[in-house]
Amino acid sequence: MSALQSAIPMLQATRILAAVLAMAATGAASAQDPHAGHAHHHAAPAANAVVPMPEMDHSQMQGMEAASAPMTDMRGMDTMEQGSGASAPAMDHGDMKMQGGSAPPDARDPHAYSGGYQLGVGKYALGEKRQLVMADEHLFASVLVDRLEWAHASGSNAAAYEAQAWFGTSYNKLVLKAEGEASKGKLHEARTELLWGHAIASYWDTQLGIRNDAGSRRPARNWLAFGVQGLAPYWFEVDATAYVGTSGRTAMRFSAEYELLLTQRLILQPRIEANLYGKNDPEVGIGSGLSSGTVGLRLRYEFSRQFAPYIGVERYQAFGNTADMIRASGGRAGETRFVAGVRLWF
Repeated sequence: MSALQSAIPMLQATRILAAVLAMAATGAASAQDPHAGHAHHHAAPAANAVVPMPEMDHSQMQGMEAASAPMTDMRGMDTMEQGSGASAPAMDHGDMKMQGGSAPPDARDPHAYSGGYQLGVGKYALGEKRQLVMADEHLFASVLVDRLEWAHASGSNAAAYEAQAWFGTSYNKLVLKAEGEASKGKLHEARTELLWGHAIASYWDTQLGIRNDAGSRRPARNWLAFGVQGLAPYWFEVDATAYVGTSGRTAMRFSAEYELLLTQRLILQPRIEANLYGKNDPEVGIGSGLSSGTVGLRLRYEFSRQFAPYIGVERYQAFGNTADMIRASGGRAGETRFVAGVRLWF
């Protein structure tokens, strides 16, 4: 038994020495061969080479399985170390499934929501000439009655209106503007404009056309009009127009308003308007310079976007030569009015 015990360490030492020598031989061969890094599989058999062992009496090797097990693990580790430098096997792309082919059985039917209609069949079929029809290719029309109101001032009542209608596309349209005031059954003054509007930028149109001024017991005046109308930054609605009339007359009108939403239906609307003229026109009671201005505040409630009654207050004031002409005729150059009316949109 003592001979067997002494043989076991010798066997282990011999195997370790053989593994070390094999690894050294592999390293030397790799250093001498410049292509050794590209063919590691040629050096692998040297690690697994059989080293001559001294003859042993295998009849005395019973019970050595436990002692030889660690050597088996070490040989496995040696094999793993040499195999770690080998390149990974190439991937087989033939087994990969690419996108395409038939739809899965549970896929949604693309025709299930079309109601049976198809692109080229039925009453909704398109003609041979197909195009993408945008909203700006259609004709639209709109009518906005911004003010239809009754106004009460000191000792007098009057009815006033301001409306705008247009017909056309998003880029070009025919615009009709009308504003006037009547009292005691007579239309004292009325302004009517027929314009061609053309979009020049987002929310802005240029307008070119004619203007006519008329009224009870006053001569008519005709003007060539050119202006801009649109939505300024911070949501101010602006309308500015210059006019050139007969006999060298010139004029300019500016108005702006803002809608402050107290709620989604209750809206407070401040508004200003100013009129300027280039020369005196005594026949209609207009003087040069800043002729008149109006500042108003209206509170409306929108039952719908198309129907909104309102109440408010405004101040009218004449200036300069116009105020002098009004006082000379026995009138008042300024007054505060309380108004009530309705805003309509069609």
